[in-house]
Amino acid sequence: MTRIDRKVVITGIGVISPIGIGKEIYWEGLFKGKKGFKPISLFDTAPYNVHIAGEIDNFDPMLLLGKKGLRTLDRSTRLISAAAKLSIDDANLQITGENSNFMGVSIGTTFGSLHSISQFDREGLLEGPRYVNPSHFPNTVINSPASQISIRFGIKGFNTTISTGFCASLDAFCYAADFIRLKRASLVLTGGVEELCEETFLGFHNLSLLSGSDGSEPKSSPFDARRNGLILSEGGVALVIEDKEHARQRGANILAEVLGYGNAFDPRADKDFLNAGQGLRDAITEALKDASLSPDDIDYISSSANSTRGLDLMETKVMKEVFGERAYEIPVSSIKSMIGESFSASGAFSLSAAVGALRNGIIPPTLNYSEKDPECDLDYVPNVARTKCLENVLITASDPYGQNSCVILRKYAG
Repeated sequence: MTRIDRKVVITGIGVISPIGIGKEIYWEGLFKGKKGFKPISLFDTAPYNVHIAGEIDNFDPMLLLGKKGLRTLDRSTRLISAAAKLSIDDANLQITGENSNFMGVSIGTTFGSLHSISQFDREGLLEGPRYVNPSHFPNTVINSPASQISIRFGIKGFNTTISTGFCASLDAFCYAADFIRLKRASLVLTGGVEELCEETFLGFHNLSLLSGSDGSEPKSSPFDARRNGLILSEGGVALVIEDKEHARQRGANILAEVLGYGNAFDPRADKDFLNAGQGLRDAITEALKDASLSPDDIDYISSSANSTRGLDLMETKVMKEVFGERAYEIPVSSIKSMIGESFSASGAFSLSAAVGALRNGIIPPTLNYSEKDPECDLDYVPNVARTKCLENVLITASDPYGQNSCVILRKYAG
């Protein structure tokens, strides 16, 4: 697709994460190597071998949103609505009847409604359909979080929900950027959300994807030879992106520039990434082409590695194929060693972390890296953050069932 040369920039970030609320606290936690894992309190974990997750335990939506309208909203919608409020405030954005038609919403989520569907159906099966609470029905549709953002903040432009698994929030971000590039919107609120609930936890546990599901001590150790699964997490991230000239005209503080992005499906992918790789290669190549960059121009890679054997190895192999010998010189790190695997929200978490890295000149570390895997032999910024002047950052995401997405951000120089 031929894209119009219209620059897209990030002007606001709102983060609700297991290591803190607000972008500055989130960045500080990443740079200090703070872990967001703790005993699960949202449901009883006695039947399972794993009892920890990246649960957000200090979240009070009333502090950000007020009391009105919260009673019937599920956890996912509360998380992303609070993140949206933070991002709107961070962008110093005033939404009015005059400009709201030129604003849109694009949110990535896949399991966001699973708990609500389960509880609603359970009540209907036990008590009968006539006795369910109709006010809970809107939470059972997957576009509820995105829709509630538009309702709460008066955004009247397009409203879209993207559900592509691990890639969902990066895909939502790319979709939003296309609307701006094609002059179909001036500003979009985009991001991703997933909530921690027993239904999602049970699925990952029964598939033996969780670290510790075999009875060992859970650990999130991307690229490490000891890695044996992910730690499930939750959170909501919202970013305000807009046309660069629009941002300048309203005097916005530009945080970073969106240079390019790429998406590719890998038909050879399977659930453990054994045959995958071509899709991620194509997505990175497309992102570089879209950004008018060469592999030599990338200063840091924010990886989607989540401490599963297949994904971490596949990403490493692809980076060597795309970047050649220079792959050994480019710092690569995974913030999932600190905040866990938040599934559809993970790409938005990485985008926010990448902006922090660009603005502060600090690369977040990969924690729990102590035993080298001979096949994962790149520079993974082990255990301690690194100071480095960054210009261009590549963010990657890969789903075990074939979707791959990449975004390249540039430091904004004014």
